[in-house]
Amino acid sequence: TPAAAPEAVWPEKTFYRTVEVRGRKIFYREAGRPDRPALLLLHGFPSSSHEYRELLSLLSGRYRVVAPDYLGSGYSDRPSPSEVTYTFDLLAEHITGFTEALGLTRYVIYMHDFGGPVGLRVALAHPERLRGLIVQNANAYVEGLSEALRVGIRHAHEDRSPASTAAVAQLVSAEGVKQEQYLRHVPVAHRDRVSPDAWTHDLAFLATPEERAIQVQLIQDYQTNVDRYPSWQAFLRARKPPALIVWGRNDADFISAGAKAYLRDLPDAELHWLDAGHFAVEERPVEIAQHITRFMERLPR
Repeated sequence: TPAAAPEAVWPEKTFYRTVEVRGRKIFYREAGRPDRPALLLLHGFPSSSHEYRELLSLLSGRYRVVAPDYLGSGYSDRPSPSEVTYTFDLLAEHITGFTEALGLTRYVIYMHDFGGPVGLRVALAHPERLRGLIVQNANAYVEGLSEALRVGIRHAHEDRSPASTAAVAQLVSAEGVKQEQYLRHVPVAHRDRVSPDAWTHDLAFLATPEERAIQVQLIQDYQTNVDRYPSWQAFLRARKPPALIVWGRNDADFISAGAKAYLRDLPDAELHWLDAGHFAVEERPVEIAQHITRFMERLPR
């Protein structure tokens, strides 16, 4: 347990809601009083706001905690990928619109995995609304990507042939989600920390070729994030938002060098290593909530 753990507070009820953004339905989970400081939790691949079910509860007694599902994910609308091309720009536009629909004018963004490129786009669109960043296994530096992942991202972007697209689609197969996204990053002795509800829930929204194609399009677009890393780093250097980095050190894809790299541009950021994998919030939600609470209490009002 981290030193001086904040006192536990009774959680508030979580609510399950939808709001219309740009003519599309965006689903979100929300807990905590609306007059409290706001936290926007942005989920990873191939998940949804479901990944934050424990963290929402743990933080809800102190903060207004909001976790949306991206367009094309979870319970949000999933327009056909033959009609809409899914890109990180598209996801971020809908999340920016989502914050406006909810009247969120000041917030701390928690970014995991896909939440990094979505959250940094949201932050750049409205830097005046950003109170701080919480980074959990979310990259903005090329050294944070394993060599295999770096090569895979570029290949998926440049080669859209049926064979290459089929290889990317393996990531969202039943075995790909369970083993590659979750269990590969967790030592066998610790696998009882990870709820099977995690991959079961993800797979419920990846049941059809069309649903899987949405996530494939996003993987094929991921190189656009790597290309923007220098501009995001310049933003962090210039704005110096208060930042907390909590990083699962057992992540085989988003490696620990990516956590340390933030300190170049945010030397005052706090960095805490977690004995966890890529989905650290599945393994260590209480520890993460304690770090977040201490961080939030120190932020300028």
